[in-house]
Amino acid sequence: MSDTTSEALTRKQERRSLIFLSVVMAPVLAVGIVAGYGFLVWVYQMFAGPPGG
Repeated sequence: MSDTTSEALTRKQERRSLIFLSVVMAPVLAVGIVAGYGFLVWVYQMFAGPPGG
């Protein structure tokens, strides 16, 4: 395989990785973090009671 072909392959892999990270992984992580935080608050309130209560 020539150097130009491997360079083009690497660029294609980089572009595919960037699209995957920005379109799939970033939203999945964002939803997961927010849902996890909400779950932790919910569990905490089961034991500590509602705020102001």
